[in-house]
Amino acid sequence: MRIAMWSGPRNLSTAMMYAFAARGDCAVMDEPFYAAYLARTGLLHPMRDAILAAQPTDPARVVAQLLGPVPAQKTHFYQKHMAQHMIPGIPRDWILEVTNVFLIRHPARVAASFAAKYDRPVLADIGFVQQLDLYRYLKAEGQSPVVIESADIRRDPAVMLQRLCAAIGLDFTPAMLSWPRGGHPQDGVWAPHWYGAVHASTGFAPAEGPLPALDGWRAGLARAAMPAYEALRAVALPLSPRDDASAPR
Repeated sequence: MRIAMWSGPRNLSTAMMYAFAARGDCAVMDEPFYAAYLARTGLLHPMRDAILAAQPTDPARVVAQLLGPVPAQKTHFYQKHMAQHMIPGIPRDWILEVTNVFLIRHPARVAASFAAKYDRPVLADIGFVQQLDLYRYLKAEGQSPVVIESADIRRDPAVMLQRLCAAIGLDFTPAMLSWPRGGHPQDGVWAPHWYGAVHASTGFAPAEGPLPALDGWRAGLARAAMPAYEALRAVALPLSPRDDASAPR
């Protein structure tokens, strides 16, 4: 099985990559379109030159990797993607050949966390609109992509990972709930800037507290992302059997 996990920045995405890597039967790949995205946008992200040197900038080469032989002859292939990387010029038809999951997080938390690492992000930088666009594209093509909320994973990792695995037709294993401290060999070259907290971890962090209080442009950024977030949250996997994943939240 090839699993494309679509998220935005600061969204539990690296921890989820580690969880799937910990299965033992799953190869992982970390944001394979990052260099192609930077090459086309000219954005001055942290460690830009190192990223451009470390990955193909030709998206066709990236797609060939994603659909080619599974690394290390593993049974499954987990691909961690940033939705905002799917800009014009980066093909998307290949995603019809993989199992797609959308990992979401409340925009207030994303705005607060990303702004601490990246100067003055705008809506296009944090992936919410692109996630919803990709989700609608897949639905229009007849797929049934899965949506999962990062806050629910942190509330009960075992339950939510079991539900995710069931939704995509993959056997769950408790090995997904922990990983070695210190990072993973498949981490992107940008890991030193972004992955400090997860490198210090050996499992999912506990449930999050109240939403951060935002003001000024950070509050505006979170507000702008809310419609896309709420549309995806409404169809997310439920945390408990009593939840109705189709009901507005």
